[in-house]
Amino acid sequence: MIDRLSAHDLVGLDTSIFIYHLEGVRNYAELVAPVFDAIETGSLHGVTSLITLLELVVRPLQMGRPDIADEYEVRLEDFPNLTIRGFSRATVRLASTLIAQHRLQGPDAMQIAACLQHGATAFVTNDIRLRRVTELEIIILNDFIDVV
Repeated sequence: MIDRLSAHDLVGLDTSIFIYHLEGVRNYAELVAPVFDAIETGSLHGVTSLITLLELVVRPLQMGRPDIADEYEVRLEDFPNLTIRGFSRATVRLASTLIAQHRLQGPDAMQIAACLQHGATAFVTNDIRLRRVTELEIIILNDFIDVV
């Protein structure tokens, strides 16, 4: 998978990628580790949106673990060569276009729109529904799982 990503200077990352990495999810953690290594060393740059922060901290908060939610937030914000994008009116308009053209869910459209606006040319996810997006290369983790 890292070979495929090397064709891109800036890669958008979906929330699931962070969950797999932070929680050490079997099979997937090994698959995304080289992605995070490449971003950390600067050979690749990553972008995600505030949707990732929202989705990352919900479960720890549901479990009564605000300390883990805080840790995830700090790790996300302090990760080298990773940009976390907020939302502007233009982002919302682009997300609306993505919803209209590709029948996406709102959070997915906002996530991809924020990454597109920042210049991402690929988006790493494990959500096969996002394959219908054509504005950037969609890279599905499960396509590489047998390679692990």
